[in-house]
Amino acid sequence: MQYSAQYSTDFALPGLVLFWAGRRARIVSAYFLVSTKRVTGINKIYQAMNLLGAIGVGVNVFHQHAWPAFALQIVWGIIAIVALVKK
Repeated sequence: MQYSAQYSTDFALPGLVLFWAGRRARIVSAYFLVSTKRVTGINKIYQAMNLLGAIGVGVNVFHQHAWPAFALQIVWGIIAIVALVKK
């Protein structure tokens, strides 16, 4: 496997797992908060969580050279920024 051989030495496994879990937790938390009506989709907290999630996942997919997913994170981040500025 070229992927594991190329990237296995870049990060220590515990650090990589914590980094990955932290990004996913932000995304899932934002979705949970909106789904349970604890915040609205126009809430600044929700949009900030979306922006942080887009940045975190964007770093990951950029590092993996997953360009379509990276482009999606850019769009997602722009949407969050526009929502934060308009509020």
